[in-house]
Amino acid sequence: MTGWLAGVRFPLRVGLYLMCFLLLPSTGRAQDAAMPSTPSEVEVERSLPADVTLTATDEVVVKGVRVPYRVTTGTQPVYGDDGKPDAALYFTYYERTDVEDRARRPLFISFNGGPGSGSLWMHLGYTSPKQLVIDDEGYPVQPYGVRDNPHSIIDVADIVYVNPVNTGFSRILDPEADRETFFGAEPDVRYLAQWIDLFVSRQGRWSSPKYLIGESYGTMRVAGLAGQLQNAHWMYLNGVILVSPTGLGLDPEGPEPRATILKLPYYTAAAHYHGKLPPALQSRGLEELLPEVESWALDVYLPALSRGGSLDDATRREIAGRVAAYSGLSERTVLDHNLAVPTSYFWKDLLREEGYTIGRLDSRYLGVDRQNAGDSYDYPAELTSWNHAFAPAVNQYLREDLGFETDLQYYLFGPVRPWSGGDPDYNGGERLRQAMAQNPFLHVMVQSGYYDGATDYFTAKYVMWNMDPSGRLQDRMRFEGYYSGHMMYLRAEDLEASNEHIREFVEESLPGDRPASYGRIAPPGGGP
Repeated sequence: MTGWLAGVRFPLRVGLYLMCFLLLPSTGRAQDAAMPSTPSEVEVERSLPADVTLTATDEVVVKGVRVPYRVTTGTQPVYGDDGKPDAALYFTYYERTDVEDRARRPLFISFNGGPGSGSLWMHLGYTSPKQLVIDDEGYPVQPYGVRDNPHSIIDVADIVYVNPVNTGFSRILDPEADRETFFGAEPDVRYLAQWIDLFVSRQGRWSSPKYLIGESYGTMRVAGLAGQLQNAHWMYLNGVILVSPTGLGLDPEGPEPRATILKLPYYTAAAHYHGKLPPALQSRGLEELLPEVESWALDVYLPALSRGGSLDDATRREIAGRVAAYSGLSERTVLDHNLAVPTSYFWKDLLREEGYTIGRLDSRYLGVDRQNAGDSYDYPAELTSWNHAFAPAVNQYLREDLGFETDLQYYLFGPVRPWSGGDPDYNGGERLRQAMAQNPFLHVMVQSGYYDGATDYFTAKYVMWNMDPSGRLQDRMRFEGYYSGHMMYLRAEDLEASNEHIREFVEESLPGDRPASYGRIAPPGGGP
């Protein structure tokens, strides 16, 4: 809203109605505001109030303990340089209500990726008090909807789920606003840091321990935000959680993140899941097998690929045979791809004889193509399954259960292109490293699924190692792997384990009475 209503927050139903009433053409008939009859009036009703919230209370049982909480959903403005709202971000905020000391109560700020993805995935799949209805392996079931999440971290932390501009219900409000203000790696962290600053101020949470959690491209986002919040807003964090991280813009001395060489352990995991490894390998558990493949990939496979066409035939065939064994593909296939089979071909070829493709983000999922021939699948089997379950759940929960009334479409994936993500100066990993170096309280945890073929788990390890080339920060870094894919929390067993790992991470990263200091190097001979 602009003018005399700017910055005023109304109850949700009043705010939505008032917004429509003020913007609709004046006809002198009250029913016109409720029953638009022209396309232009319908378009007006589909706009979003800049600053409106709705609050409800509920409770959930977590680890056998009843946890009462308040849920607030609505919008908060993104202000332009002129002090007027350029955009409104839709959020959902959960606060435990039986807590007296908010200064010791952690606050989590949660983002998904894309970069045009809404916050629904971790909201209804992972950490919140509500979880979408799926089976124990993460597949859609009917009737759609949500249920209580007994593994939510609401027992130890409050959580806000944020939808960046043009994701979820969030929208640009000022038609004159420059899209480059929002859509790019650098502007993304700049305006989101300003929004977080305002949110923390409004909620009175400056004294609370604060954490960022991001998934997929959201890891690039929170890595950059850690630096931006610290350097431009003087907001220091206790932790950053990277769920299925990207390469974070790193430029390491070794292979680029997500290079084919780094995908081999993932190939092994996916082939093992589908029973495609040779019997001697198939009979071993992944916890024993994967470290062997990781070491071979770095110590033998990488030097061999570095030699390119100069590699002698005997060594080439030896390498091809080992890659074939570890990937479940044929030796001929590996040789035909010059020892480095791309992921697109792997997803198409692993189960070609059985007539299926496998998923990109979670290779447990199976797809069926129009024809068996080809070098890539027709569609991502896992993503269609997830959309199938999440879209009805999020719309039912936000619109019906929480009562957020709007004609806007909830964007699972919104229009954020073009995205200026190719800035060579933007290095999210380095910004996170700098933030860690400057803030002895800041810890990082990486969570990855072994069957994720897009942001694979071994690249995640590699990024963690190379984000800190000196090795001085490794004692504040933690890696956890899971027997599922990109959204490892969709598998019931991993939902419980991954949330428990967050609880442990919070406990590890709360300093107690310890000061933020690297200590002291005593001068020679002692002294004061």
